Amino acid sequence: MADTAQVARAASSKDPAVGLAAVRSLRVLVERLEELQVGNARELGWTWEQIAERLGVSRQAVHKKHSRGRSRNARVPLRRRD
Repeated sequence: MADTAQVARAASSKDPAVGLAAVRSLRVLVERLEELQVGNARELGWTWEQIAERLGVSRQAVHKKHSRGRSRNARVPLRRRD
């Protein structure tokens, strides 16, 4: 599902196949947006503590998830890859 409005509509579908596909698409979108925004915050000099506070997680959790040898200039595309 590529269109955001379509995914939002599908998320409330009575058909589990449609609804679960929408949940998967939303999960992928959230992960990509989080990666983008954590990268933005780090580029602006935010600490892991500041980022973690905004995300409602521990500093260790956000650091473990987002610090794995990623280039500061690497961006996660918001478009589907498949």
